[in-house]
Amino acid sequence: MSDGSSVRPLWPPLVAGLVLGLVLILTFVLVGNGVGASGTFASIAAWLGMQIAPAATQSNGYLGGMVANGANPFASWIVVEVVGVAIGALLAAASAGRFKLKVDTGAGKIGVWPRLALALIGGALAGFGSRLAAGCTSGVGLSGTAMLGIGGFVFLVVFFFVGLGMSALLRRVW
Repeated sequence: MSDGSSVRPLWPPLVAGLVLGLVLILTFVLVGNGVGASGTFASIAAWLGMQIAPAATQSNGYLGGMVANGANPFASWIVVEVVGVAIGALLAAASAGRFKLKVDTGAGKIGVWPRLALALIGGALAGFGSRLAAGCTSGVGLSGTAMLGIGGFVFLVVFFFVGLGMSALLRRVW
């Protein structure tokens, strides 16, 4: 990012929401699934398992199906989706003059390293929870509600209120 004059404004929320809705429809039409992300990490784990301990990975009840019959876990639709999201995000940030590697410090009440450690722990817990639930927030929240699944609507309401509560609790620290 050079100077502030080359930075373009963010998209209006309504436009961003409409584009996200179109992307969701396209994923249902093109790959027969909604959006998601957490399955990508399971695919990476299956691939790593095949590199380190192939027999154990193949016999694992969870990872074995991802590598059965010589299947490449990186060829799954969800991995392609996440790679596409990453590429799209980089292109969008660069084209808007907003690409910059940095750690946001918020109010700056905790340092960069503790913030990164807490983010890593929180991300690992969220990833573990998403695997227990067989899906992540984007999968259940966006795809679940798009399919008019009651679980998707319940999840979004709970997610929203828990997020508000945690925000109120951590505002002074984070």
